[in-house]
Amino acid sequence: MVGLAVALLSMLAAGLWVGGHPATMPPPLRDVFVDESGGLTAEATELIEDNYYRSVAEGDLIDSSLQGMARGLRRRYEDRFSEYLSPAILERFNEAIEGHFSGIGLSVAEAERGLRVERVFKGSPAERAGIEVGDTIVAVEGKSIAGLSATVATERIKGPEGSEVTVGVLERGGEKVRRVRLTRAEIAVPVVSSRVVERGGEKLGYVRLAAFSEGAHGFLRQAVEKVRRQGAEGLVLDLRANGGGLLQEAVLAASIFLPEGTVVVTTESRTQGDARYEARGGNLPAQPTVVLIDGGTASAAEILTAALADEAGAEVVGEKSFGKGVFQQEVGLSNGGALKLTIGEYFTPDGTNLGGNGIRPDVEVRDRPGTARDEALDRALAALAAER
Repeated sequence: MVGLAVALLSMLAAGLWVGGHPATMPPPLRDVFVDESGGLTAEATELIEDNYYRSVAEGDLIDSSLQGMARGLRRRYEDRFSEYLSPAILERFNEAIEGHFSGIGLSVAEAERGLRVERVFKGSPAERAGIEVGDTIVAVEGKSIAGLSATVATERIKGPEGSEVTVGVLERGGEKVRRVRLTRAEIAVPVVSSRVVERGGEKLGYVRLAAFSEGAHGFLRQAVEKVRRQGAEGLVLDLRANGGGLLQEAVLAASIFLPEGTVVVTTESRTQGDARYEARGGNLPAQPTVVLIDGGTASAAEILTAALADEAGAEVVGEKSFGKGVFQQEVGLSNGGALKLTIGEYFTPDGTNLGGNGIRPDVEVRDRPGTARDEALDRALAALAAER
């Protein structure tokens, strides 16, 4: 089944993450783990091990302590994205970044009651079970996932290929939760899909990018070049349900469309300093471009959308994006897990922080689930044809 949450259901759990992989822990964080409070944690661990009425593994206590620290950040600072990743969760998280995982085949976003389904992969266990866009996964094995981060919630759904999982599904607009038993399968995330569409006698390119996993920019460039070779005289770039991923992939993707040196995004961080990310060069010749977004468009997908709108004059069609204005960094721990910490804010080329606000499209339109037509895509193609 990874920045929005984000937020793919690695499932795209990595959809709500933008950042890098530092080799060492930042000094401020290192200080937290070596000061006197570390001794207090060790003292409490020893007391529990010696006195609790049941036998408790030290590793479980350490995991609980780290999870508690991350939850404290989320509560005290209203930070929805910092979290502790156990070794098992980290392994699955990195699988999502690499574009494959074992699950039920959904792209999701965090919702009040659990995980809202943003996309169902064709041929997946979820599609065969009748789960649809707009449904909400509210429970796993009979336990509520409300309030959990996307990464933790999706970890409860994922598992070895061939194993089974029961999820509680609240259908869009409904009130009754139905229990669905599914057999997990190996899911290869379809990062990019493309085709040429004819409108009014003109050929228009359509490219959908699902996530900013490793190498995504290369697949995106190939798809754009393919539709151009097939005669497309403009492009609809579909970033709906794209929860984001790697910051470097967003910059490289923007470099396909923007001249070298064009500002893609800037960041500000108390511990890492400020940074300015520019297009790398090698951009393709300019063509009319429309970007299609929705509430599941987050993180790196918002960065790309804003860069194309601000610097290439791309028209934005669809629904307001998620609104993630902060980025995280994965910091490895000695137990094989990691802390995914919010370390700064990012800003669009015109200096806007999207946190809580998102990108409001130039043309607002919502696709209506259950209809044969994709109303939002039709409107995006019409907007592109009007620019020709």
